Amino acid sequence: MENFTQKNKQHFDVIISGGGLSGSLMALSLSKLTQNDGRLLSIAIVETLPFDQTSPADENALFDARVLALSHGSAKYLAKQGVWQYLKGDASAITTIDISDRGHFGKARLAAKEHGVNALGYVIDMALIGKAQLKALNDNSQNNIHWFSPDSIVDIEWKGQDEIATDKAQITVTLNSGEILSATLLLGCDGVQSPVRKLANIEVTCDDYQQVALIANVTTSKAHHHKAFERFTEFGPIAMLPLNPLKQRKASLNNSVNGLAGDTSRCSLVWTMTPAQAEQIKSLSDDAFKEELERAFGSYLGAISQVGKRDTYPLVLLQAERQTFHRMALVGNASHTIHPIAGQGFNLGLRDVAVMAELIKNALAADQDIGGFSLLHAYQTNRAKDQQQVIQLTDSLVTLFANDLPPLVLGRNIGLQALNVISPFKNALVKKTMGY
Repeated sequence: MENFTQKNKQHFDVIISGGGLSGSLMALSLSKLTQNDGRLLSIAIVETLPFDQTSPADENALFDARVLALSHGSAKYLAKQGVWQYLKGDASAITTIDISDRGHFGKARLAAKEHGVNALGYVIDMALIGKAQLKALNDNSQNNIHWFSPDSIVDIEWKGQDEIATDKAQITVTLNSGEILSATLLLGCDGVQSPVRKLANIEVTCDDYQQVALIANVTTSKAHHHKAFERFTEFGPIAMLPLNPLKQRKASLNNSVNGLAGDTSRCSLVWTMTPAQAEQIKSLSDDAFKEELERAFGSYLGAISQVGKRDTYPLVLLQAERQTFHRMALVGNASHTIHPIAGQGFNLGLRDVAVMAELIKNALAADQDIGGFSLLHAYQTNRAKDQQQVIQLTDSLVTLFANDLPPLVLGRNIGLQALNVISPFKNALVKKTMGY
């Protein structure tokens, strides 16, 4: 990978705005693609932070210290891209998921062995995923990946759609540093506040759930045995995700971040609640917090013995009104940000990356324009169905389990019980949550 500081106009095949999880994976997925003449794609990554700042202890890092649940399909894709080899020793497998409704009879269980896989998914730190992607990107790079970092896109010039196809410089961006870059295709992988989405005047719809996610790592008196829990409570859903012991993790993670040790009893807690409840619970002493969590979660994992740093994140449903523009597409959180209730956010964005990479690969093989209308329309069409299915799933779960009306309580608990015995329904749910 190269860094450029000299201010001049340069042309690339693809410009990627954002070098975080989606951006670095997008670059990695395109890094080995070649044109008909055998030339590798030239790729520019524009990132506001230095691309080597990936320490979870650094608040300005590209990747923060949160934990992600990777679906089975996501892990498979990361393996294909040469990333999983750096992650598999730190990832904690989810072999079973227990779903319950606090104070009611409904319970359901999803088990990996029932669906012919070793794990339904994996739990791992966001920081480790980011570092692994950068390492794989560095391993794969043959000087066709160019970082402009720290820098940002401040202006975009779109040439007319009637320009001849042989003119490869059909989109031009100006960077904060003064650099001017041109490309055939611009990919917005730059997050919820996407600068390129705003520059393209693409509107978004934003529904505030009036909820926040309280996140912390905890240890429990009982081992988790690689079981994940989704527990619906009057406060909101509680997810307890199994983590590997700290002693198995790489020193690069900075083990002191959460101050937790333990055996196979470490879990990542994601507790959804109202902002007022979050302020009150976040302010509790560690002992009082443990008691409150035990009351809400129950005794599935015994007593809460330790609790790490508590952080809160507001929850909104954000959707871009369109995912493509002239020679430009939005990927990941720049296009959609969803509720974490089913742990599908990063996995949905990863599938954006996979689809775009496959479309570019096919266009190159057919000697077609990788920034043309045909490819962008195919991307928009392909991603719309998957995104809407996941958004409807998460949105309906939030609505259904946040309501205490007796008919809804009865209906959802009957549904949870039915999930155990109605195979087609269960198989469809597991397939979607596994990323297929």
